[in-house]
Amino acid sequence: MTSVLPIQTQTPPPNAPGAPPLTIRMHADDNVAIVANDGGLPAGTVLADGLVLRDRVPQAHKVALTDIAQGAPVVRYGVTIGRAAQPLAAGSWVHERLLEMPAARPLEGLPLATVRPAPQPPLEGHTFEGYRNADGSVGTRNILAITQTVQCVAGVTDFAVQRIKAELLPRFPNVDDVVALEHGYGCGVAIDAPDAVIPIRTLRNISLNPNFGGEVMVVSLGCEKLQPERLLPPGSIPLVDERAVADIGASEETPLDVVCLQDEAHVGFMSMVESIMRQAEVHLERLDARRRETVPASELVVGVQCGGSDAFSGVTANPAVGFCTDLLVRAGATVMFSEVTEVRDGIDQLTSRATTPAVAEAMIREMAWYDAYLQRGQADRSANTTPGNKKGGLSNIVEKAMGSIVKSGSAPISGVVPPGERARQRGLLYTATPASDFICGTLQLAAGMNLHVFTTGRGTPYGLAQVPVIKVATRSDLARRWHDLMDVNAGRIADGSASIEDVGWELFRLMLDVASGRKKTWTEHWKLHNQLVLFNPAPVT
Repeated sequence: MTSVLPIQTQTPPPNAPGAPPLTIRMHADDNVAIVANDGGLPAGTVLADGLVLRDRVPQAHKVALTDIAQGAPVVRYGVTIGRAAQPLAAGSWVHERLLEMPAARPLEGLPLATVRPAPQPPLEGHTFEGYRNADGSVGTRNILAITQTVQCVAGVTDFAVQRIKAELLPRFPNVDDVVALEHGYGCGVAIDAPDAVIPIRTLRNISLNPNFGGEVMVVSLGCEKLQPERLLPPGSIPLVDERAVADIGASEETPLDVVCLQDEAHVGFMSMVESIMRQAEVHLERLDARRRETVPASELVVGVQCGGSDAFSGVTANPAVGFCTDLLVRAGATVMFSEVTEVRDGIDQLTSRATTPAVAEAMIREMAWYDAYLQRGQADRSANTTPGNKKGGLSNIVEKAMGSIVKSGSAPISGVVPPGERARQRGLLYTATPASDFICGTLQLAAGMNLHVFTTGRGTPYGLAQVPVIKVATRSDLARRWHDLMDVNAGRIADGSASIEDVGWELFRLMLDVASGRKKTWTEHWKLHNQLVLFNPAPVT
């Protein structure tokens, strides 16, 4: 479905002065193609097959390859992405205002586990240097995370974290960072509402992310609805120290380390700050004793996501990520793809790839829940596409979805992770999240990812403090302009200087280097960190 079929190959590349016109078609049945040249192509341009552009067509936007009658399907990726709202002449610019979006595919009668791809040979011998945790998980970073039960404590915690970084962290060279898990939840919410469990379990599972080494420290206000014992009940924190098992017995629980700001022992602001610092020092000492060890690539838990997408996303970056996804699955790793509204229009493609009917039905349940959630808000999936998506050539969510799904590669889908839950198996997993970059990243953290891959066409400085984020540019122009923000340039696929396989292998090798700490991503270099955004579908009081 995603093989690139250039109508014309070219030399020099499309961003060079005087480059010949280049359009890219994704499937032999497509009746539109996208313009690849930087700056687009002017009206009157003659393409290699003799077609003359009737309009100026911006880069990444679609041109009609044949006459398309009013009401006739407009086809890209071999899929109907809409119907022509008016007659479209060959050579004309096809954009969102000229398309009528098709209705969503019903969730009944879908193919369930019908695709049986030939097994791929295991990919063996690839390793990285990671931090092995007591619960068996592996971290790619060694970070002290300070959990907060409520937004009220964020300012105090941030003040303390700045002092910890300046005064304590230099004494612990094996600890990569100290981060506060700040969020907007914890009070003023209907905490017993049916869907309130989602943000609570999300924050709980983020606190147990593999990159935090099992060291759980909580800052509480004291009067909030989300009490520490509700956030992290007995039994939720694994023992972090083998000596603790010997000393207190494996049946005992790790005690919850809480600094409560309303505690009567605190007299003045600095008393609160110093209490946080004292407790942090205990955790830093244990983290500093940890060392990286060689582990198989199967210990990677990779979240893949796209944001600031354009029409090149499904041509270059996402297919390269999909190829890399297949490599990771062959290596025994876990890969999570997400974003409900960005896969909804290809649900039949996904249910057919499920390993079992039960997995397919779990995906359908997540889609149905989200359909109902949008309906309650008097919205539908069409609300997904942004002005930037449209400026980048994506006419609607159907077209966007076709390019988004390809990040999942071709491996069978072996499991489904509901929002806020932790992944419990390996392989390719569908992790149900909204498409919002920040909420999706937050939920993938909760699912246990230790490495993040993020593709973008329009460009975004998105990053997370909790895991390394590898940024992949869809276009060479973006990679050139944002040369110190993008880690991989997949735009080379469009101009013919690299193949999908080349970039996929490049990304795979970079992941192992980043996971080992041998390389830092640009977001780590600049410390570009977005806040956590918990998904809370329950009412706010």
